[in-house]
Amino acid sequence: MSSHFTRAARALGFILLGTLCGGALAIDAPLTLEEATRLAVERSRLVAAKEFAAQASQSRAVAAGRLPDPVLTIGLDNLPIDGPDQFSTTRDFMTQRRIGLMQELTAPAKRRLRAERYEREADKASAEKAVAMADIERATALAWFDRSYAESMAGVVAEQAREAEREVEAAQAAYRAGRGSQADILSARSALVVLADRASELGRRIDNAKLKLSRRLGDSAQRPLAAPPASSATAPDPHAIESLLAQHPHIAVLASREAIGVAEAKLAQADRKSDWSVEVAFQQRGAAYSNMLSVSASVPLQWDQKNRQDRELSARLAEVEQAKAERDDALLDQLAEVREMLNDWRTSRERLARYEGELIPLALSRTAAQTAAYRGGKASLGDVLAARSAELSVRLEALQAEADAAQLWAKLHFIFPRHSAASKAEQ
Repeated sequence: MSSHFTRAARALGFILLGTLCGGALAIDAPLTLEEATRLAVERSRLVAAKEFAAQASQSRAVAAGRLPDPVLTIGLDNLPIDGPDQFSTTRDFMTQRRIGLMQELTAPAKRRLRAERYEREADKASAEKAVAMADIERATALAWFDRSYAESMAGVVAEQAREAEREVEAAQAAYRAGRGSQADILSARSALVVLADRASELGRRIDNAKLKLSRRLGDSAQRPLAAPPASSATAPDPHAIESLLAQHPHIAVLASREAIGVAEAKLAQADRKSDWSVEVAFQQRGAAYSNMLSVSASVPLQWDQKNRQDRELSARLAEVEQAKAERDDALLDQLAEVREMLNDWRTSRERLARYEGELIPLALSRTAAQTAAYRGGKASLGDVLAARSAELSVRLEALQAEADAAQLWAKLHFIFPRHSAASKAEQ
């Protein structure tokens, strides 16, 4: 065996070994899809951010339901600045030291509506949290499946590589015995190099999938993967898609925006009635004069209600209709997308059944027949290599069809979040 072939075989062995066994020596516990998605949600800072946003809105709702803070006023009125009583605070009967308290009397209905507005903001943050969780679980599942099936493909390539090494050795032995040609040796070596190239490409896919998983899982992304879950059945029920998707987290966010708009419109309606303010003040004068008490009330005058308060209400009502239209349009988009994914998933399952039931058995039988014919001197090594190449292509295509079905299953399975995240704010 030439040194060139030895180096190629050794390189292929290292590629396959690193592809299939990387990380498995250090950590033995297999990483299941369920565990991977759960860890991704638990580690997410985005989920924590949405939780903090919900808590902030809930706190604002409590504050908005209270009366505004009273205002303390302190002043000095009617201080002489010239004449014999210049800057005296006691000799002129009009000079008085004043201390007062002013309170804005916001209507209870307005305070309730302001609190409700922030409660709807909290609902929106909670819906955004659900969106973030579903997105994280889906992205993690897609990376998990990508790595899993890339490793399965690498296993098929490794199996073919072992056969290719034996064929190179057989071709060299036949050439030395005068029963083969140098062209057979070169063909067998070329097939091995092609397999090494495929192994490199699969290694790249596996490494990229690990990088994506590392973004979500940290060091756990290096663990070996457990067997993939069955993707032969999926939700949602095609007959209940529309009612189900009406509760989709993304639609819930848009519905929350609509609810916020409704609350703001109600508040704009309530603002057409002005809030009163009252003030009580005590005025102290010189010892020779009586002290005084003042009581006053004030109210804003809505001189141009038609172009101010009414315009604000009209704008809020228009925003409600905008939010409603955006929600309805998003629901139609979501419905079309899910139906398309269901159709693609069914097609992938049909293709996979065709590969497993017909194409793979045919390819294996052809390889076995060509190998037997070659050993009996009735076929060339080129025929065997062509059969093996066709078998490899069919097996890899079957795995790709299975991977496509699995990834569509993941997109459908994780339409809604499957895990609950512990509140990071409480930790």
